[in-house]
Amino acid sequence: MDKSTIKSFAVSARKKLIEQVRQKAFQIGVTANSVTVLRQEMGHIILNNIPLEKCIKLQRDNLIKEIEQKGYNQVMEEVAYTWFNRFIALRFLEVNDYLPTGVLVLSSCDQNRAEPDILREALNVDLAVDRDVIYDFQDRNDSEGLFKYLIIHQCNELNTILPFMFETIEDYSELLFPSNLLQEGSVIRDLVTSIPEEDWQEVEIIGWLYQYYISEKKDEVFADLKKSKKITKENIPAATQLFTPKWIVQYMVENSLGRLWLESHPNEELKAQWKYYLEEVEQEPEVQKYLEELKNPDLNPLEIKVLDPCCGSGHILVYAFEVLYEIYKSYGYMEEEIPELILENNLFGLDIDDRAAQLASFAVMMKARSKNRGVFKENIKLNICAIQESNWIGKEVRDILVDRETLELEQSRQRELIKDYADTFNDAKEYGSILDVRKLDLEFLEQRLDEVKNCVAIDLSEVPYRDAILDKLPGIILQSKIMGAKYDVVCTNPPYMGRKGMNPRLTEYVEMNFIDSKSDIFAVFIQRNFSFLKEDGFNAMVTMHSWMFLEAYLKFRKEILSNYSIYSILHLGMEAFENIIGKVVQTVAFIIRNKAMVEIKPICIRLVDFYDSRKSEKRIQFFNPKYLFCKVKQVEFNKIPGAPMAYWLSDKVFKLFDNNIFVGDFGYARQGLATSDNNRFLRLWHEVGLNGISFVTTNCGETLKNAYKWYPYTKGGDFRKWYGNNEYIVNFANNGQEIKQTVLEKYPYLKTPNFVVKNTAEYFKSGLTWSDVSSSTFSCRFVGSGYIFADAGPMFFCDNKIKKYLLGYFNSIPFETFLEIFCSGIHYSTGHIPRIPCLMSEEETKDTIEVLVNENIAISKTDWNSFENSWEFDKHPLIQLKQKSELVQLKLKIETSVTIVSSGKYRRSRTSQKELLAAKSESTHTEEEHEVPLPLIEVGVSRLDDNFLIEELFYRWQQITEQKFKQLMSNEEKLNRIFIDIFGLQDELKPEVEDKAITVHRADQERDIKSFISYAVGCMLGRYSLDEEGLIFAGGKFDPERYKTFKAD
Repeated sequence: MDKSTIKSFAVSARKKLIEQVRQKAFQIGVTANSVTVLRQEMGHIILNNIPLEKCIKLQRDNLIKEIEQKGYNQVMEEVAYTWFNRFIALRFLEVNDYLPTGVLVLSSCDQNRAEPDILREALNVDLAVDRDVIYDFQDRNDSEGLFKYLIIHQCNELNTILPFMFETIEDYSELLFPSNLLQEGSVIRDLVTSIPEEDWQEVEIIGWLYQYYISEKKDEVFADLKKSKKITKENIPAATQLFTPKWIVQYMVENSLGRLWLESHPNEELKAQWKYYLEEVEQEPEVQKYLEELKNPDLNPLEIKVLDPCCGSGHILVYAFEVLYEIYKSYGYMEEEIPELILENNLFGLDIDDRAAQLASFAVMMKARSKNRGVFKENIKLNICAIQESNWIGKEVRDILVDRETLELEQSRQRELIKDYADTFNDAKEYGSILDVRKLDLEFLEQRLDEVKNCVAIDLSEVPYRDAILDKLPGIILQSKIMGAKYDVVCTNPPYMGRKGMNPRLTEYVEMNFIDSKSDIFAVFIQRNFSFLKEDGFNAMVTMHSWMFLEAYLKFRKEILSNYSIYSILHLGMEAFENIIGKVVQTVAFIIRNKAMVEIKPICIRLVDFYDSRKSEKRIQFFNPKYLFCKVKQVEFNKIPGAPMAYWLSDKVFKLFDNNIFVGDFGYARQGLATSDNNRFLRLWHEVGLNGISFVTTNCGETLKNAYKWYPYTKGGDFRKWYGNNEYIVNFANNGQEIKQTVLEKYPYLKTPNFVVKNTAEYFKSGLTWSDVSSSTFSCRFVGSGYIFADAGPMFFCDNKIKKYLLGYFNSIPFETFLEIFCSGIHYSTGHIPRIPCLMSEEETKDTIEVLVNENIAISKTDWNSFENSWEFDKHPLIQLKQKSELVQLKLKIETSVTIVSSGKYRRSRTSQKELLAAKSESTHTEEEHEVPLPLIEVGVSRLDDNFLIEELFYRWQQITEQKFKQLMSNEEKLNRIFIDIFGLQDELKPEVEDKAITVHRADQERDIKSFISYAVGCMLGRYSLDEEGLIFAGGKFDPERYKTFKAD
């Protein structure tokens, strides 16, 4: 399946359909900003001087009413996706020969003919058409009109077998039917020609089309989220829809539904069909006894109920159908009766998105049709629906629903029951299936619906409200039944939405009802799903993995560890889903049983290392025993502070935690200053000038006495170890008076600014810092005194005697291994670091560690200061280079013109009379080694009495940086080896370091020459001088006496 083609079509189709629907609305006088008023002339309704038929006026009126309720853009979006759903459904039906008429609607049997067969067969096709109308279209040669007429009749005909997808088209969607669908480049033509027919053989294509159709809308929603706009209920589906890869679905369904069946009905043939089914592992006798008691040999397939409460386009339900089909067969049911039994008895689905529920219903029906062609002849009632709101239940509706022939006391009771329904489902699309429906009286509402339906005598003024009841109440009742039932298996991929994206109503609801899981909607669904389950039922999900590790989920995690049984974990990590790149979305699939067995050993598969170029290996490595872990009991997770579910740890590591000696015993971690307005209070150091910055302040009190406004500010930054990322300064004049005042103005509910301006007593102290948020692994840096630290650049403070020891440990592989237990994500908070095990070595080893760490800091500092973005930059490294034995002072003359040459080598300038004076190194490079692949700067270089080319300096620089790089790598590997030995993890960890983990620069020809040009320009303009080191002029008074070797202009 070529998903790039499918995506291209779906994205393009959405744009075209929305534009065409808007154009149709414009033609009937409806735009985003206005509605043309109709006028009457001689009994006719006139629009733009054209008479309107009464049916069109009625459809137009309904459209306007809908726009008033939902908004113009939302209605246009809904009509566009309604036609999109119908078109792709028609295409699937015709490709698979499922259309009852047998006539192709969108394409032709003749591949050389663009005109759909239904146009040629218009008079013969088995549809309830008016032959005279067809003749009229043909006489007028109106193919587009005829096509619309036939499409609408085909859709209406399909309403009898697929009512959820093909509602009878007599509303405004007919009025907004897209134009020019037979033309080249139309949605229909693209649908037929761009996606190969073989891609339509599997119903999975429906899910991909849906995900790609809403992908641009999803991008828009997340762009708004970055602007602090909350996600509205209309946009929740686009923001949270994520199509689950089939192999993950197979794992979830096979190890929940499949396991439920096989534990009571062992069947090797069935098991062999389920590729991702995990065999049982050896358990303790007590656990094994419990497992035996859970077996139910009397279980009949008819009794099994499977729910997907966030069913999307039905991918999980479709695979559950396949598994159930094989279960029924193995139990002896006849194949032709199985599909209907599954649809009516076993599968249940909910979603907040109407179009998703339509597609899910369509998908399971197509799967049933693939098993039995007679399924279309049955009037099957599916148990799949979109959550509907009760906002329409006003006083008039309540008055009709109350049985007015009963006593007043009974009427009062009935009003309360109706109110319960109205309150429960008010704005229900905000909340979806997390709503609690336990107090609803279904029997009463069903009885009243039947009575209203059969009531003939009714006041004319009540007719619209009665019609609303008959139209909308059955959906409310169905969703109540589904939401109030208990299930053997709940299997879903829920929405992922943190509190930042939740709108106020949703935030309030989850805080009231899901206090321990409120941090993200996916966690709310984990908790909600347990209440959907029967006792001993299975909760199978794929979610973000943060609930397994983070402090925010501690109570929630302990609740799961104490009251449920984790059967298996498929730890996917990054990039398990297509089109999601990066470290932010890290996922886990799992099977948890609604039964407390804390001594159980979960079966865990760890695939977190397969991402980037290796992400396609995840599915293959599922079967590799190397990544299988099944020795840790569920209860043992509680041995680690915070109870992270670190299933991959060895006995040795668990014992390290048993020692109860942690980093927090040797110091403390703190968050620092959050300015509340970085644009106002932060600057890069070169925006101010060095003379305006205090680098020697030792405490906050000194800021009240000195005249400085700006102070060094360490705020995290890129992945970098040992030293660096010193770029920012902060306005902290007068002990941060302006910042503190701004904080109190911005957050008036705060009595003091200390919640934002944190831990001021630690400002300006020396310590160890890291980036709280990082897309890479943890990296720690030494910070001398004189700095303020940020909330995003926390600091660890400890005794100076062990500071270098701890810095070496923090940048070691053992530390990274331990840290991963607590924060398998992008956040490295101050709560994580103190929980890491820590052992102190013998003094001699400490000394060795300190020597290595000091050397690493020196190498990293030299590297950082080799670039102009460091405030300790002295001179460009190419200028500083000298032979070790040479005592000649380096002098510089810079060409007033530079020429880019494209020959691939440096050569001497022919036009310049000035030369760059430098010490010439004795080169042993071959001619091949002097080859330079990129265009370079033509500059002349010479020593006072001996000339040489700048490329020789570059290659000397290359040698030096390579030497430093390798030295740093060697030092880090030595430190790794030492700490691995200290912790006794020689059998588990390797000391080797990858090149990408070394955070000093190697020589880079293009980058270094660009930086050299920048330095040269700086010398020309007086920013730097060849006679002094560092920054010379950045505004203020210019002193020409400081430029003797080369005069600045």
